[in-house]
Amino acid sequence: MSGVVYLVGAGPGDPRLLTLRGAEVLQRADVVVHDRLAPAELLELAPRGAERVDAGKARGRAAMPQEAINRLLVERAGRGLAVVRLKGGDPFVFGRGGEEAGALARAAVPFEVVPGVSAAVAAPAYAGIPLTHRGLAASVAVVSASLAGGPADLTRVATAVDTLVVLMVAERLGEVCAGLIAAGRPADEPAAVIASATTGGQRSLVGSLAVLAEAAVDPPATLVTGQVVALAGTLAWFVPGDLGLLSQPPSGPLAAVGGRRAPPR
Repeated sequence: MSGVVYLVGAGPGDPRLLTLRGAEVLQRADVVVHDRLAPAELLELAPRGAERVDAGKARGRAAMPQEAINRLLVERAGRGLAVVRLKGGDPFVFGRGGEEAGALARAAVPFEVVPGVSAAVAAPAYAGIPLTHRGLAASVAVVSASLAGGPADLTRVATAVDTLVVLMVAERLGEVCAGLIAAGRPADEPAAVIASATTGGQRSLVGSLAVLAEAAVDPPATLVTGQVVALAGTLAWFVPGDLGLLSQPPSGPLAAVGGRRAPPR
């Protein structure tokens, strides 16, 4: 008897941004294989007796190899169990979900992909930055600062779109900003980096691309560059921890941007 594997996107950080379908399959899971960026609160949705396997990685601790994760999913499903593979963001956006789906397909294991809210859209939204805006931006690209072989080559995409979103940028922020400028992106273009997006620890820094090249943030972090970033001072709405960092448009070369008091949840 074969079980089933659900490749579930856990969302960008706030556990309340999990989809209803994601919550549904978690509540009946026999096994949950989760990443570091999946909110810990979501594990509480699984039955008390469900097996929980930490497959994530962090500084100073090796990750479970991808091949081992693939084997684990196939093996547990082969026992007839319902397995949830819980991944931060969306499983098919720099989440290696395609590799896991491929391994399941080759093993003839039934699976379902449950999309999640990616930081690529959530981080800008929670910083008051629309990725597209009439008259300012009609095209968007989402890239990663890091690939399996090392730093990503952003040369081709640097000037190809109005709004550029770079995920997993914290440890290469200066390098990425400098590289985009060298590839032709204007040094004075509005840019923002959002760390720990959608959580109480969210930190948003807005400045020019050149100024952000000198900034530092902790992971996870997302860089957004383009004219739409200039709207952040007006459209910022989320107040991390309801602290009210700033209620006026940012000023100076680099500013931390909060927003108005968030509506009740």
